[in-house]
Amino acid sequence: MADASYGWGLVSNPEDRDAFESAIRGLHGELANLGAHGAIDGSTRALYDRQVRAMAEELRRKATMGEITWRQAATEANTVRNTVMDSLRGRSTPLGRALAESLKSQGKTLNEMIARKTLQLFGPNANFNALSTAQQNQVYAAIVESAGKSNPAITARMRTVSRAGRGLLVLSLAVSVYVVATAEDKGEALVHEGAVTGAGIGGGIVGGAAAGLACGPGAPVCVAVGAFVGGALAAIGVDYFFF
Repeated sequence: MADASYGWGLVSNPEDRDAFESAIRGLHGELANLGAHGAIDGSTRALYDRQVRAMAEELRRKATMGEITWRQAATEANTVRNTVMDSLRGRSTPLGRALAESLKSQGKTLNEMIARKTLQLFGPNANFNALSTAQQNQVYAAIVESAGKSNPAITARMRTVSRAGRGLLVLSLAVSVYVVATAEDKGEALVHEGAVTGAGIGGGIVGGAAAGLACGPGAPVCVAVGAFVGGALAAIGVDYFFF
């Protein structure tokens, strides 16, 4: 094996040093794993925000111009929002999906949204069917507006997660650059670092997905443990192939 020592000189015994460096590489893989999770889920949330906002603005414009009715706008807005939500959850990491499902297991139906907005606009005793056409259009317009908004607290949190994830990926890359630069066999060290990093990310995704199947939907703590353990085990396991 090429000497890709981290160069800290903390352990003098060769066997202990190998074990120590393997553990450090496992941590390195875990940094990449956590960073990838944060970056992917943060980017997915940002994409969701952009898509539903653009959709709602276009439907509001069409209804205002009389190209479609407000009921048609509300129906399409609610359907598209739920479709986008389900589609992007499929592009999230298992942890991101579990977190989303713990907050909202599924989208609201149009009738549920009509009932909610009717009560919000006209009071607890309001009956949508008893409203005037203009008042019903207010309800439909509120549904369109709601479809274009995401929970600001969650969006802000995911923005922070995304920034943290990118920071961890940069840190992981910096560690890899240092290890390769100080290794005797830089080619082998480059392959080694790439394998450990890839294993950490892949193992985290697989571990999180397996935990999600075992624990069921909407179980973020269980999935987080699975992602962390899966990433660490995969990174350390791949590292042993280089000894």
